[in-house]
Amino acid sequence: MNETDVIILGCGPAGMSAALAAHESGAKVALVERFDRVGGTGAVSGGVIWAAGNPRQRAAGMADSREEALAYFRSLDHGDLVDETLEAFVDTAPEALAFLEDAGALRVALLEGYPDYYLDRPGAKPEGGRAMDHDLFALGELGEWAGRITAIEEPKPMMLRETPLGGGTGIVPPEEMQRRMANNERGFGQAMVARLLKACLDRGIEPLLNVETKRLLKQDGRITGIEGKRDGEPFTLHAGSGVIITTGGFEWDKDKRQTFLRGPMDAPASPPTARGDGLDLAMQSGAKLGNMTQGWWAPTLVIPDMPWPGGEERALPVLIERTVPHSMMVNRAGQRFCNEAANYSALAGAFHQFDPQTYDYPNLPAWLIFDENFAERYPIGLRLPPQPVPDWVVRAETLDELADKLGLPVGSLSGTAARFNAHARAGSDPDFERGTATYDHFYGDRSREGASVTLGEIARAPFYAVEIRMGLLGTNGGARTDGKARILGHNGEPIAGLYGAGNAIACPTGGIYAGAGGTLGPALTYGYIAGRTAARANA
Repeated sequence: MNETDVIILGCGPAGMSAALAAHESGAKVALVERFDRVGGTGAVSGGVIWAAGNPRQRAAGMADSREEALAYFRSLDHGDLVDETLEAFVDTAPEALAFLEDAGALRVALLEGYPDYYLDRPGAKPEGGRAMDHDLFALGELGEWAGRITAIEEPKPMMLRETPLGGGTGIVPPEEMQRRMANNERGFGQAMVARLLKACLDRGIEPLLNVETKRLLKQDGRITGIEGKRDGEPFTLHAGSGVIITTGGFEWDKDKRQTFLRGPMDAPASPPTARGDGLDLAMQSGAKLGNMTQGWWAPTLVIPDMPWPGGEERALPVLIERTVPHSMMVNRAGQRFCNEAANYSALAGAFHQFDPQTYDYPNLPAWLIFDENFAERYPIGLRLPPQPVPDWVVRAETLDELADKLGLPVGSLSGTAARFNAHARAGSDPDFERGTATYDHFYGDRSREGASVTLGEIARAPFYAVEIRMGLLGTNGGARTDGKARILGHNGEPIAGLYGAGNAIACPTGGIYAGAGGTLGPALTYGYIAGRTAARANA
């Protein structure tokens, strides 16, 4: 195979959405992946998809509108939104998701009660409806491709909506869990990627693995293919209609992080395949860039005993641990510095706070502090009670001893805990208002009532601490596109034959993480737009 209609670089959710859209529009498609696994960041994610006015929302009779969605985004704008691309996402997302459902590439359900993240803004939906979860998928349907999904060796036999992350109990009857394990059924991002992959394979779109694209081919001012290596051998592939870049972000490339990101970030929660390969290709082609300082920020926790296969640090987003009772976060001074239960993307602002007096970031390093009540009830990383607390968690019999082990000022931790405990007993947090917003309760312990869903004393020995790092789910800056997913050149005009979607482009929602699934909604939608646009380029 040395010629096709549309080449898609990157076999993640955006790439597979693009491949399906191009194929169903009549194009011959080549889905190209640099690595030996598919799925990328999407495969290790929760898989939630955010889209206003989506088909599941409409089927449930929940009201939503274009005007509300646009008002919501624009109320959060700090100058990084572009009307054309934002409106293309909002307008096309319901159509894109309906297409993927009809194609058998998605089977989703609403995450009931999962609110938008900024409920004080016009157009927000406190009752939820814009966030969707995936039904289980049996990996056996993929045949030999079942083992080629990123991190598939780590079973996730639950749907997100069954877990505390999605508002569930986390309890599945033993006989049902046994059935799922026997049938190798998966939820979360694994289900999303597997179902997208199955839809591609059903249409004869088999990913080409281990293809390292060195450069884009160009003829008469138009991108006409790729050149590089496959399995170490020279590889060239021509495209009659063009190339779509969906290769993910650049968070694992040290030079690009240093050049572009706005503040500290050293523990990404994505796989180490996100190195900005597509960004390099777009820049070589003269692409205009946008949103480069932004990321899908999230506090993360490094799991020392579970690195990536190449030895890179493995980090997980910290969602439940900082929200449930009997925990708090402190900075290097042993002081609280934020509402620990706030949404993870916005919380980056607290970690990125800069002190001009010390010329430093005072809230890094940060520590999650918790007690034995927490350890008995709640998870830390991948550890679930009643499993023992991992050895890499720092522990002590007193808060002063814990502070000494962490190198915090004498008395700071016990003093901070005393104030926090008094507020927890009173059921309010006047310092940072933890527990006042609806979102604060979603990841808390909803077996409790009122502010105690998230507020609880830190008073029972032993006491524990883990370092919280500044991480992200992926970068969201890259090549600028128009509303048809055509990559723009420096002059603002489309580069003929070049398209983009996912974390490889400047996200159509700017740096705004609207709600759970705020990255996958735009990625799938723009993949759909790019696939259709590219397929029709020479029609």
